[in-house]
Amino acid sequence: MSKEMDVIVIGAGIAGSSCALQLAKQGHRTLLLDRQEFPRHKTCGEFMSPETREMLEYLGIHLLGHEVNPGTMEHARIIMPQGGEITAPLPGQAYGISRYVLDALLHEKALEAGTHIATKTTVMNIQKVEHQMYEVETRQGNERFRYQAKAVIGAYGTKKPRGVTASDDNRDDTVYVGVKSHYSGITLPPRVELYFCEGGYVGMSPIENEAVNVAALLTLDAVQGSGKSVPEILHAASQTNGRLAQRIAAGTPVQGTQVSIAPLHLSDTPEPWSEYPHIGDALLMLPPLCGDGMSVALRSSLLCSHWTDKYLKGELSYLDWQKEYTKEANDTFTQLLRRARRIQKLAFAKTNRFYPGITRMIPGLASYLVKATRLSESGMSTR
Repeated sequence: MSKEMDVIVIGAGIAGSSCALQLAKQGHRTLLLDRQEFPRHKTCGEFMSPETREMLEYLGIHLLGHEVNPGTMEHARIIMPQGGEITAPLPGQAYGISRYVLDALLHEKALEAGTHIATKTTVMNIQKVEHQMYEVETRQGNERFRYQAKAVIGAYGTKKPRGVTASDDNRDDTVYVGVKSHYSGITLPPRVELYFCEGGYVGMSPIENEAVNVAALLTLDAVQGSGKSVPEILHAASQTNGRLAQRIAAGTPVQGTQVSIAPLHLSDTPEPWSEYPHIGDALLMLPPLCGDGMSVALRSSLLCSHWTDKYLKGELSYLDWQKEYTKEANDTFTQLLRRARRIQKLAFAKTNRFYPGITRMIPGLASYLVKATRLSESGMSTR
């Protein structure tokens, strides 16, 4: 069976669904594909910064108007294994919302805009055919489908579909494991807490329904031998930070919220384009310590949908589509990524036990570091 679309977005997370939503609103026949079933939990810090909230509102998603009751955060606290801590205010009100809820809201908006959504669908192959067209082969259950489209957008995160050649040139060599679970029974003030532990860090943030999201990025070496379940891995990580161990011990894992992902490789440089544009984690994997992945996903989808709309309307050639999106993506994210990687290296330096004292000696340093790893609010209405 063969079908024609204007654009196919592969990956229905934050980046993919928001990009599909914008292109459908601009009148393009848009297909959104994902191999997973939705709603579902995903390994994510579930931290929504002021710039993220701005972009969601631009898309028509006002969380407080959806009776979601997200968690709120006003400052960040970093807790070292030796007990020292660094506290800094966040640049505006931040919220915590689970991906289970947020993805569902984005899908609802995308459907209202006219997006066709096919989940539990495996992409078997992507290839360019004549006249600058793409052909995408998929399998859904026992059925196979073939689609042709003028544009394809990769929003599939770190796991590339079949037929897509993986490139390691843009990622570092260290292998990480990401794990996440919601917990009940942990009472957090209005802040995000980040605990350093052996091999990585564990973040906690309040989300909806008075739950707390506990997400960790750990090296594969640190995780090996820690157990097979997510709670076991988090418990093992907490044993190298006493205050984290106390937090974990006070809570109970919420059944069905545990997810993990591996292997993860952090980005050295953005990768805006292969045979088509990339957005979200397919574009770059930002160190969770150093930035807001939700805002990167949303900003990249905004940039990509802008240039893709011009291409689909015939205002740009294929080569100009590639050139303009690549340039703007690099201009937007390269410096952010460089700052984030520098701070990531500082965080894991053996001298990190001295950092709390340094921030007390230099007032404003902690706030500067928080702001240095965030995207600026972007003025969506001017796009």
